[in-house]
Amino acid sequence: MRYARWFRILGVVAVLSLAACSAGSNLAASLSPTPAHAEAPGVELTVYNSDLGLVKEHRQMTLEKGLNFVRFSDVAAGIDPTSVHFRSLTDPEGTAVLEQNYEYDVVGSAKLLHKYVDQQITLVTDDGSVYTGKLLSGADDIILQAADGKVTVVKASQVREFQFPALPEGLITKPSLLWQLEAAKAGAHDVEVTYLTSGITWSADYVVVLAPDDASLGLNGWVTVDNRSGATYKDARLKLIAGDIHRVQPAQELLVYDLARKGAPAPTPQQVAERQFFEYHLYEVQRPVTVKDQQTKQIEFVSAEGVKAEKIFVYDGLGGGSWRYYGPITDPNYGPTSNKKVMVLVEFKNSEAGGLGIPLPKGRVRVYKEDTGGGTEFVGEDEIDHTPKDERVRLYLGDAFDIVGERKQTDFKQLGERTIEESFEISVRNHKSEAVEVRVVEHMFRWSEWEITAKSHDYTKLDSSSVEFRVNVPKDGEVKITYTVRYRW
Repeated sequence: MRYARWFRILGVVAVLSLAACSAGSNLAASLSPTPAHAEAPGVELTVYNSDLGLVKEHRQMTLEKGLNFVRFSDVAAGIDPTSVHFRSLTDPEGTAVLEQNYEYDVVGSAKLLHKYVDQQITLVTDDGSVYTGKLLSGADDIILQAADGKVTVVKASQVREFQFPALPEGLITKPSLLWQLEAAKAGAHDVEVTYLTSGITWSADYVVVLAPDDASLGLNGWVTVDNRSGATYKDARLKLIAGDIHRVQPAQELLVYDLARKGAPAPTPQQVAERQFFEYHLYEVQRPVTVKDQQTKQIEFVSAEGVKAEKIFVYDGLGGGSWRYYGPITDPNYGPTSNKKVMVLVEFKNSEAGGLGIPLPKGRVRVYKEDTGGGTEFVGEDEIDHTPKDERVRLYLGDAFDIVGERKQTDFKQLGERTIEESFEISVRNHKSEAVEVRVVEHMFRWSEWEITAKSHDYTKLDSSSVEFRVNVPKDGEVKITYTVRYRW
């Protein structure tokens, strides 16, 4: 707010104290955290990698028999009020919520000025001058009218202090839930409040270090929690869900049930324990974690050394892309010009035999390589999707400097009304001091019915429209691949 540096409210603490006292015995005090024990663990926070968090909090409150009005403050600013679930653990059958309101009109200098239009306020300028009068406008400069009718305009940049007689009705210091409760049992109640909030998400970040021979790697995975929900979760039991949640289906009840289960596995020495949950994977931090508002927190969740890996070179003369058939493509000049870049990728299998074998949540992977002189250097980064165990991970790190590809069309024939034939030559040149294997990928993009009628090298069919040639290119050498493809429709 533009007036924040000058803003001071006189007597607000006294006003709030009087409001709490004047509410009488039917207004419950602010809820205090319950001491941590097996039945009331304090705060549980489950974070999804889709801007969603599930908060479950235990607090203690004193209720009178009959009607009670309870203010539950310190909730997340991103709360979804329709997702709130309240229950008394002490007397769940005898305690009922009659009404719930979410109040989020939080006090601020601009809002106070707006609320006090046509009312008396006092302000002090930087030179110590004091002005008192009816506020006519606070939208830009401050316009006051004195008792004698005199109007004074004070530049907002000159105001050092505002003084308001009280906090206007409807403004609060924190977003709050206000309940109207009916209690059959008077006294102390342990209560549980569960709600969904936006503004909090998590992702996985990985650091990979390649061995000097590129045949193995070390991998460290970090949980990165980004909290912009408007609340701090102190000493929370933190869980992370990896998976693609469909928000339309009624998944909330299922998640709440999981968090309330008894007999959960005992903590293990590792920082983060992983287990299957529904059709997703759940990662639970094995110690209390404080997640502050406007904070990014990282926790290591996986570490592995000696993971078997392979560096591969791929040449795709068309540069990849997605090909769709809306009809046969008979234009001989159709298609992009030849791409000369040869991609460098690192591939490994997420298996126990390969040195890993755990579900890897989606995230960014930064790859470094050990240098012969000691230390490591950054060689590229990529992103992975959620990867189950025993699946392969392929990381695109960049393009090879010393390997060049070239693709050219050598022939195109219209053999009939519904048949065309096309020929290509693909050259791969290796300027390195050792031989390399290059995987050459070709796309049959003109129509879905095709066959290769002539070829210089064997190939493997990758899918319905792509093939791969694997060729060994000698040091300082060149290999040429030729083939002819016939399309019919």
